[in-house]
Amino acid sequence: MDIKAKIDEIISKVQNDKDFAAKFQADPVKAVEGVIGVDLPDDQINAVIDAVKAKVTTGGLLDKITGILGGKKD
Repeated sequence: MDIKAKIDEIISKVQNDKDFAAKFQADPVKAVEGVIGVDLPDDQINAVIDAVKAKVTTGGLLDKITGILGGKKD
């Protein structure tokens, strides 16, 4: 299983699917396991959740800053 690809898939779903984003916020473990399709050990699932949260938070912040500055993000 390509974990990076799954993380990218989850990030995309969080950013583009409001229902999935709400599910991820309410119960990230179940949301991630639903996309991955397997029950991972807690340390691995938490690492995936942390990676998704970091990317979504960073990406969201970048979008807000870009919007405020009126510029384009690279």
